[in-house]
Amino acid sequence: MFIKKVPKEHKDTIITNIQLYFSKERDDSLGNLEAEQLFDFMLNKIAPIIYNQALSDVRKVIQQQFDSLEEEIYALEKPLR
Repeated sequence: MFIKKVPKEHKDTIITNIQLYFSKERDDSLGNLEAEQLFDFMLNKIAPIIYNQALSDVRKVIQQQFDSLEEEIYALEKPLR
């Protein structure tokens, strides 16, 4: 599972940033089509990695919250006499 569609306003901003990067850092220019193709290529290669890392990060946060909740539940137990 990865990003299938990026909202147009975000994609347009990213394409503009790609064009600016090539202009400033590489003294080269990219047209809209070239920048869009580069964006699509990068998205297909990078999105799955970022998506999987996000899932891993979420698992860690949920596990920490579960551990904390479990400790709070144990603290509520009444001692047996």
